[in-house]
Amino acid sequence: MKVTAVEDIHASAGWRTLSFLKITTDEGLIGWSEFGEGRSMPGLSGVIRKMAQQLVGQDPRQVGRISAKLYAHTRTANSGMIAQAIAAIENACLDLKAKALGVPVYELFGGAVRDKLPVYWSHCGTLRVRHPDLFGGKPLRSLDDVVALGKEVAAGGYPALKTNILSFANGKASNYQGGFGMSDGHPEINLEEKQLNAIVDLMAAFKQGAGPDVKLSIDLNCNFKPDGVRQIAKALEPFRLLWLEFDLHDPKSLAAIRQSTTTPIGSLETIYGRRNLKPYLEQTAVDAVIIDPQWNGMIESTRMAALVDTYDVNVAVHNYHGHLSTLIGTHFAAAIPNFRIAEIVVDEAPWVADFFTHPVVLENGVITVPDRPGWGTDINEEAVRAHPVKN
Repeated sequence: MKVTAVEDIHASAGWRTLSFLKITTDEGLIGWSEFGEGRSMPGLSGVIRKMAQQLVGQDPRQVGRISAKLYAHTRTANSGMIAQAIAAIENACLDLKAKALGVPVYELFGGAVRDKLPVYWSHCGTLRVRHPDLFGGKPLRSLDDVVALGKEVAAGGYPALKTNILSFANGKASNYQGGFGMSDGHPEINLEEKQLNAIVDLMAAFKQGAGPDVKLSIDLNCNFKPDGVRQIAKALEPFRLLWLEFDLHDPKSLAAIRQSTTTPIGSLETIYGRRNLKPYLEQTAVDAVIIDPQWNGMIESTRMAALVDTYDVNVAVHNYHGHLSTLIGTHFAAAIPNFRIAEIVVDEAPWVADFFTHPVVLENGVITVPDRPGWGTDINEEAVRAHPVKN
């Protein structure tokens, strides 16, 4: 089997672009993976195209050899965009290899430890604030709407939800993103009293609606310095969160926050690879390690999870992406022993499900691990090309 072509294709998903890598072989088999440029990885498609040129003529089933060579070629810049490009290529090759063998991808990693995965509703409310016209007339304009959304989460059977920094005033909602330079407060990103109060009010509204059986979480991203995060963690202790999530690239500072509060800490989604992950584990900096197999690739992600397991810590699957990435994360979660919970974006444009021949099977907050070969789905190219990206 030889690779004959590598192509990236893109589709509008309403509030974002979904991007897929397609590897075609001389035997007619096709391998798929998902990647995403967004605002944080501009130009990723071009990097993938350049790196994938050397695949043509190679046997894609030699995934370990291909992956090792790609990492060797980029040894001086082996994180961020490079890691995501290698991951896209590697994951598509894994899809091909598993299809050639007639098995799911997780069988290449020792088989499934579990066949059901609990998931939490990610960016709960955030997307309805940012894109109020896209999700069936369910915008969020007030804390009363947040209470109603909490009830919706509970009715859907989700064991947990995660939201972002949302506040409400005069019938309007806003999403604070100072750390991304998209709100007031940049570049200082200091915590203001009104922001702290808004976060507490937001979580109280979600708790009122979702009830006692749904765990809450909030992702602060990189929007505050450590002193602000400490204040938030302390203020949210009465809610007994699933975890407080934020990005902080100093192991000692992260560990100090964890030691200062009873609120569990989840983090490290932006940390690539085992070597970069190890200092955080040595500092016992988190209660849940968040790993993204779309960003790291399935092979490195399972190695990271094995390292995390030696510190008796469980892994949550990061997923701010589409259904194919959800399935990639599903195979990852199915194969590792130290799994905590997976992330899924529930609020999607109504046409997105048409992009996939076999969408994710999600019922009562639980994903069923697929038993079809490869990732368990192919891409419906006709549907994808029917929704071109708008420049």
